[in-house]
Amino acid sequence: MKNNNKNIVIFASGSGSNAVKIYEYFNVANKVNIASLYCNNPKAKVLDKFKKFNIKTVLFKKEDLENKTILNNLQNVNPDLIVLAGFLLKMPKNITSFFKNKIINIHPALLPMYGGKGMYGQNIHNAVIRNKEKSSGLTIHYVNDKYDDGAIIFQKKIGLESGETALSLSKKILEHEHLNYAPLIEKLLANE
Repeated sequence: MKNNNKNIVIFASGSGSNAVKIYEYFNVANKVNIASLYCNNPKAKVLDKFKKFNIKTVLFKKEDLENKTILNNLQNVNPDLIVLAGFLLKMPKNITSFFKNKIINIHPALLPMYGGKGMYGQNIHNAVIRNKEKSSGLTIHYVNDKYDDGAIIFQKKIGLESGETALSLSKKILEHEHLNYAPLIEKLLANE
């Protein structure tokens, strides 16, 4: 473990593109240490990516969130910030209460629109296109024990072009997620 000022942990469930961008950003800046990656999906591509980075990974089952196994593990790590980056499970109250205002998430829509259970990935972008919205975007917010309900920290509005598809919209928003998430994490940690 590098001797850096701040420690974060990342939770991810899928390909991990945001997690990788966060790693790349802080690996260069060298001000923040990613203590570990937490993942609930043994088939997630993010696991192989983080293995190459030599970062400890914690693979767990959904019930480990509820039965305090992950809470106990996080208490031992004592991160300055818990970063959700494509993590699809709801954080239980035992974790959100203990780490109040220390857990953040990125959501590919302008909350409170297109948030809640089942609103992730292509589901969101399909709904935005179906509803003929003129814009969408991304939201970075604190996490509580409800889906996409915590206080909003940052939003970026992105206009939809004529003929926009769910796929083109998802790519456009993901580019902005990659540009905005790590710098915002750095800013939050600096203000601690």
